[in-house]
Amino acid sequence: MKKLGYKLVLLASLFALLTACGSSSGKKSTDSSNKEASGGELKIALSSSIASLDPISYTALYESNVMRSILDTLVTYDKELKEIVPSLAEKWEISDDLKTYTFKLKEDVYFQKGKYQEGRKLTAEDVKYSLERSLNDSAMNRLRNVKEITVVNDNELKIELETPYAAFLAMLTDMGNAVIPKEEVEGWGDKFGQHPVGTGPFTFKEWVADDFVKLERNDKYWQEKAKLDSVKYTFITDKNMMGNALQSGDIDIATDISGQNVELIEKNKDLSLEKTDGLSIGYLSFNVKEGPTKEFKVRQAMSLALDKEELTKGIYKYDEAKPAYLPLPRTSWGYSEKVADEVKEANKQDIDKAKKLLEEAGYKDGFAIELYTSEARVPVATIVQAQMEKIGVKIDIKAVEWGTFSETVSSGKAPLYIMGWSWYPDPDFFLYQMFDTKQIGALGNGGGYSNPEVDKLLLEATSTTTDQEKRAEIYEKALKLITDDVPHLDLYDQDIIVGLSNKVQGYHVRADGTIVLVSGDTNVSLSE
Repeated sequence: MKKLGYKLVLLASLFALLTACGSSSGKKSTDSSNKEASGGELKIALSSSIASLDPISYTALYESNVMRSILDTLVTYDKELKEIVPSLAEKWEISDDLKTYTFKLKEDVYFQKGKYQEGRKLTAEDVKYSLERSLNDSAMNRLRNVKEITVVNDNELKIELETPYAAFLAMLTDMGNAVIPKEEVEGWGDKFGQHPVGTGPFTFKEWVADDFVKLERNDKYWQEKAKLDSVKYTFITDKNMMGNALQSGDIDIATDISGQNVELIEKNKDLSLEKTDGLSIGYLSFNVKEGPTKEFKVRQAMSLALDKEELTKGIYKYDEAKPAYLPLPRTSWGYSEKVADEVKEANKQDIDKAKKLLEEAGYKDGFAIELYTSEARVPVATIVQAQMEKIGVKIDIKAVEWGTFSETVSSGKAPLYIMGWSWYPDPDFFLYQMFDTKQIGALGNGGGYSNPEVDKLLLEATSTTTDQEKRAEIYEKALKLITDDVPHLDLYDQDIIVGLSNKVQGYHVRADGTIVLVSGDTNVSLSE
């Protein structure tokens, strides 16, 4: 058996990020001149409201960022996203054939007190229940390839995979696979997502729809207790309003900073701007099952009508993003410069050629089509709308709240949609989720894309080797097929830019956009 401890990099070639995820700029939030104080309420602004805090129901980073303070997973990433480290699991072993994982749980871990249990001790049965629930009912298929989960004793369990899966431990870090108590799930039923209970550093206190979620410190937390008394996640969908809220002191952390706010925050002596290259992409997805965009030549035409440079410069005037040419961020180790260069060369804006392709597809006079997106991405949609008007494609922008957006896209009812995708550095968490046939019906593949050759390559990349270079070669082949089919218009690779009050101490901006307030290497506080 292969034994793994806290400091060991698990399958290092698999999970290593680029040696430098990015750089930070501006004043540091950890300025030692500020005296750290325990207590207080940290106010964090998210750029969208949330729909559910149930691990099997959540569909967006906004939701997982709230959940991450309430719930725990078996394993997690360190703050640099370079190592898989213990969380609820104290240690683990992997069989030589890479198909059996044995986890030893930490002792003296207790659930938060809820309506249907008094804060009892965590056992392996809870892990089995939570993972099987994810396996069978997840809205985003956040756990897969699991053949059987066996409880050995109260503190140990084994997970047997159908086939070797190179990204399995990374998958277990997802909040969709967090551990929760069965009594609370069954007691609350469909309302558990509004009353979450877990083992995390904060307990759920209150949720006012489209306004805020409030959490309070869990004084029985199994790791170092939170230095904060409470956390309030507020929902501010307008980026200018979010920036204004930070500058006025109404919030302590603004998680979505762009535009003029970048400059204003950098000039404010009471604030800090932290920036890192992001594992985050923005894209327009076509419905390839029905409507005009079912036709390949229509998708080609719209690709040739798109000017990514104009779009990126129009939205991100302060260099917050770069034009994208692949459905993978540049910070992923699976990114292919070769394929990206080919896509860039083949899709330079050509309005005359785009019109000719539309005519060949039977749309000489163009067509009208709806585009769904969130309020925060309306400026992006507006530029796309103007560019497509040049070839007679008339886009009707439908800006909706996240719950409606997620349901519409997942059910395949959005003719076009613009959204973002942010996950781990392993390409599997982008390409499988967005392009595998099995993901049709989930948010990632809301456009209904299916290519058996792509499916085959995506499976090969996770089941035949853990060697990162060999996997990257397989993903390069998949990227070539995917981009040739044009299921997406990849728009931009977005940096992660966060604005903070200088009172905030110990906060680390992560490349995947996750918010971690308390962990083995983090405990955020507020200075006096």
